[in-house]
Amino acid sequence: MKTAILIDGGFYRKRASFLWGKKTPDKRAAELMAYCNSHMKYVQQYEPSSLYRIFYYDCPPLAKTVYHPLLKRGIDFRHSETHSWTESFFSELRKQRKVALRLGELSDDDATYNISTAALKDICSGKKQISNLTENDFSVSFKQKGVDMRIGLDIASLAYKRQIDQIILIAGDSDFVPAAKLARREGIDFILDPMWANIKDNLFEHIDGLHSQWGRKQK
Repeated sequence: MKTAILIDGGFYRKRASFLWGKKTPDKRAAELMAYCNSHMKYVQQYEPSSLYRIFYYDCPPLAKTVYHPLLKRGIDFRHSETHSWTESFFSELRKQRKVALRLGELSDDDATYNISTAALKDICSGKKQISNLTENDFSVSFKQKGVDMRIGLDIASLAYKRQIDQIILIAGDSDFVPAAKLARREGIDFILDPMWANIKDNLFEHIDGLHSQWGRKQK
C-alpha cells in the first residue's frame, strides 16, 4: 500500500504553535517530518505501507507595507520576523526527502489591520476604551488564493491515476469534502487528521477514518 500525506500548511503551523509552542524554522520543519513519520508508523501497524510523498500547501509570506491604524504608520512586512521565519521554514522543507512544496498566491491587495473580536467586544461592553487599545488588539488580514484548489486537484490526480492507495489529510475545515468524496469513490482510503481540533459531525460520512498523532504534551 502506498500512502500520500497532504498538509494544509497554514492550519498545521497554527495548530502546531498552539499545541507545542513556537519553534525555530528548522525545528518546526523537523517536527513536521517527525509528525508525518509517526503517521506512517501508525499505518504500518495494520498493513505494510510505504510513503509515496508529502505534499505541503501554503502561501508565500506577506511582503508589502500595511498601514496600522493605531500606530498611524505603515508596517513593512518584508522586514518582519514572520516573513523571514516563513521563508526559512519553506527553505528547510525543500531540503527534505519526498516533500513537495505547493505554494499558492497571496491576495494582498486588500491586506489591512483589523481589530480583534475580543477587543471589539470589550469596547462595545464598556470594559475597554479606544484609548486603551494596544498593538496586540490588532492583526493583519489577507486572503490566500489557490491553496484549497491545489489540494483538491492533487487529491483528484492521485486518485484517478491510482498512484496511491491511501491519503492522510492534515487539515481542519470542510473545503476538502468534494475531493474526499471523489477519492473514496475511486477506492482510496481517506484519513483526516485535524490535530485534535473539533470537526463538524457531518464530516464523518465523507472520510474513512479520523486520527490525530501525538498529544498536547509532545514537543
